[in-house]
Amino acid sequence: MVHQIWAALLYLCGILLNAIYQCPEYSQLTTQGVDGKEFPEPHLGRWYFIAGAAPTKEELVTFDPVDNIVFNMATGSAPMKLQLRATIRMKNGLCVPRKWIYHLTEGSTDLRTEGRPDMKTKLFSSSCPGGIMLKESGQGYQRFLLYNRSPHPPEKCVEEFQSLTSCLDFKAFLRTPRNQEACELSSN
Repeated sequence: MVHQIWAALLYLCGILLNAIYQCPEYSQLTTQGVDGKEFPEPHLGRWYFIAGAAPTKEELVTFDPVDNIVFNMATGSAPMKLQLRATIRMKNGLCVPRKWIYHLTEGSTDLRTEGRPDMKTKLFSSSCPGGIMLKESGQGYQRFLLYNRSPHPPEKCVEEFQSLTSCLDFKAFLRTPRNQEACELSSN
């Protein structure tokens, strides 16, 4: 009898805590962008990778050797396509260029990566000025990634991102060290 009362009391405390403490809200971006401009125009241009979070470290292992990454998002050669170029500064000093083509999903901000049918990318707003979050998922992984227009956003932005993702049970967290200068983006 005492065990049943104790279990019921713990259960009620759990419900009360869940009602009081909820994860902070984040909202998926809509097709209408900033100042009424159509997506993706407000999201074109230069972005810096700041941090990532995932349920496990294995889902972030690709970023372990990285010092910093700078991206450029541009319109693609055809409607409903975006071209993403990046230069990755490895911790050993090497610069590694990369290119992706994203296909826009009509009526949403979901992106599909060309050549990776299993990969799905969703864009989310960030409370951080000049910030954006991406949720990538595919076969066997999911992760949130924080980007910013500045290579060094306010510390509060990274703390809020870590708090949000931790609340969503993403236990692994990685922040790029940015100890070296960013590599130059190629013009082609």
